[in-house]
Amino acid sequence: MNSFDNTVAGSPRLAPASVLAWEAVVDVGPRQDLGLSPAGERFIIPILGGAFAGEVDGRRLRGRVLPGGADRQLLRPDGIKELDALYEMQTDDGAVLTIHNRVLIDAPEGGERYAFSQVRVTAPEGPHAWLNRRVFVGTLHPLPPERKAVLIRVWMLV
Repeated sequence: MNSFDNTVAGSPRLAPASVLAWEAVVDVGPRQDLGLSPAGERFIIPILGGAFAGEVDGRRLRGRVLPGGADRQLLRPDGIKELDALYEMQTDDGAVLTIHNRVLIDAPEGGERYAFSQVRVTAPEGPHAWLNRRVFVGTLHPLPPERKAVLIRVWMLV
């Protein structure tokens, strides 16, 4: 055994578990081209609104996605798409949560689509402050073409 094996031998290998925290349907506007950069093609998509709902440990999360946010996208030369969305969600009790959702999408032709995200929540002090102290991951799913929207599912690591 080398020193690395000795160091990790006593630590259990436990994969993090997760629980579904919320689902959001986010309405989006038309994609705007921001031009080519050394890192790839840049786009921005306005966030027009939407709704979200979920529950974690008896704490209900429900409300609307506020208009005014945006999803900045980078299509890299290797075909990977990086999304960097910043927007607000207002809960039914009036609290405004700021959501920073960073998504990596790999959709190889003839292969399986990979679309996972890191979700950062900034909540005000009060009943939703617990969201500031948790780690969230998500998925992104396009909705049927007749509705310009995406489905975002967010899990809390436990």
